[in-house]
Amino acid sequence: MDQMVSKINPRPVLLAGMILLAGCYRLFIASGVLPPLPNFTPLGAMALFGGCYYQDKWKAYLVPLLSLWLTDILLNRFFYFGEWVFFYDGFAWIYISFALMVLIGGLFIKKVLVSSVLLAGIVGALVHWIVSDFGVWLGGGIDVTTGLPFTRDFMGYLKCLYLALPFLKNLLLGNLVFGAVLFGSFELIQRQYPRLQLQSAYRNS
Repeated sequence: MDQMVSKINPRPVLLAGMILLAGCYRLFIASGVLPPLPNFTPLGAMALFGGCYYQDKWKAYLVPLLSLWLTDILLNRFFYFGEWVFFYDGFAWIYISFALMVLIGGLFIKKVLVSSVLLAGIVGALVHWIVSDFGVWLGGGIDVTTGLPFTRDFMGYLKCLYLALPFLKNLLLGNLVFGAVLFGSFELIQRQYPRLQLQSAYRNS
């Protein structure tokens, strides 16, 4: 029994715990304890984090997106709609954009350095901005300056992107701040507990 326990890899468990904890920060903000800052969330950072550290790529996508989905459900039930809403209009574009951020984490952060995390955070924010707002534009999003849907042409899409710049700025800030917390914390923990580092004895991580 002790031998079996010793072979259990704690690394993916800790990674999942950190990602789920980061996702729960959204509930903390929604509770009104701190003043909300639209799009300033750990979601992008936790997607990059999962993409970087998980060796099993299905886990890299599953854990961050599952955390996003579960907190979405709780937010919809207790803070937004007052009912159980499992999927909302345009959710697919949001989830695609975060899945792409997981991919970016795996591609850009081969080694955890300030420069690589910074670059991934910037690229991830830009990709999310382009993809998610394409969904807003395609889905008939409202132009707040006119009260009408964005025009169904390239200029309409560009205006949608332009009006979303404040959200892009906040998401980028969230990527950098929460990225520093997640990546910095895990790197420090790995140094303190070498068993958390990748080892050939463990098949999954």
